[in-house]
Amino acid sequence: MSDQIYKQQIELAKLIEHYSGQDGVNTTEIPSLYFIRRSHVTGLNHSVYKPSLCIIVQGAKEVLLAQQRFRYSPSDYLVSSVDLPVSAQVVEASSTVPYLALTLEFTPSQILEVLRDFNIQVSKKENAKRAMFVSPMEKSMLDAVIRLARLLDNPNDIPVLAPLFTKEILYRVLQGPHGGTLEQIAIEGSSTYLIKDVIEQIMINYNRTFRTEELAEIANMSVSSLHRHFKEVTAMSPIQFQKQLRLQKARQLLLSESTDAADVAFQVGYESPSQFSREYSRMFGFPPKEDIKRLRETYDESINA
Repeated sequence: MSDQIYKQQIELAKLIEHYSGQDGVNTTEIPSLYFIRRSHVTGLNHSVYKPSLCIIVQGAKEVLLAQQRFRYSPSDYLVSSVDLPVSAQVVEASSTVPYLALTLEFTPSQILEVLRDFNIQVSKKENAKRAMFVSPMEKSMLDAVIRLARLLDNPNDIPVLAPLFTKEILYRVLQGPHGGTLEQIAIEGSSTYLIKDVIEQIMINYNRTFRTEELAEIANMSVSSLHRHFKEVTAMSPIQFQKQLRLQKARQLLLSESTDAADVAFQVGYESPSQFSREYSRMFGFPPKEDIKRLRETYDESINA
């Protein structure tokens, strides 16, 4: 890592510390920008990554997409180009050198705008590729990210300048080694674009049962093509994707409401509570009741520490 990049990361770390205030995911005055701080390593956290750019300035993280593992640190950045259910954990952090990172969310329309404004030539015929990738960090990328973060010191400038700096950041990603993967989500008719439509339907209607033929029709593909392209993009089948969404939502409901596992199983689309309990245990390591009790105890300990 160059001295220039190291100095940029020190400045960015100071900004994240200043505007975070506490451990966790912290919103900022820029709606699409989030600062993350962790003062200790974490266990696996299950969530859905929206289309976003993730940059670490201190510490390291591992993200598990199905069986594929992505590790990134201050020397690189991670991009998710579509909604993806993942498991992630901070693997390097301490009270003296906390994990510090930021996430910048974006939309396909923003990618398309960059492609048009900068007249970037793209290929509509590219095969679908994995919608998550890690690329080496570059000075030009951090330049734009720091300028975006500095706007928090001058909130009146955010409405005008934040969209410009975000556009520059996305341009840098598109010019990077995996830029072709990102551009495909915005190109109408590309395999990734069509799979994105299927993902959106599953995200919205995660608790209903889809026929494979119905999903294939949404993508305007054959059933075999749907399965192949969906797995290339997400590393899992449509059924596995939906199952992860259902189980994540079930865990959220169990944590936030005083309801039993059987009720939650039906809410998220399961017909069999026993099947729900088996699949929940397989994903989270404990049966629903035991898992929620453990999570609440861990939360109480962290509050009282």
